[in-house]
Amino acid sequence: MALHVELVAVEEKVWSGEADMVVARTTEGELGVLPGHAPLLGQLAEPSQVRVKLTGGDQIAYDVAGGFLSVTAEGVTVLAESATPAAPATR
Repeated sequence: MALHVELVAVEEKVWSGEADMVVARTTEGELGVLPGHAPLLGQLAEPSQVRVKLTGGDQIAYDVAGGFLSVTAEGVTVLAESATPAAPATR
């Protein structure tokens, strides 16, 4: 069972699709959302990063500023003031 995810910035839909997990940092702390997660509404910490773990093991990440994370039975919506692709991590 996949999780439907929508990442929306003020002026555009940034990304939408199916994922295995979403990880975001809210003002209450970092949380991971899996399919079947209880509904919640969280305020994103600033600055923050939203990571989407895709089916098959790939991961995409966005640096976000401001906004909210909403988890419902239909999926996860991240509504941010701005969202840009995060630079790949270096080792």
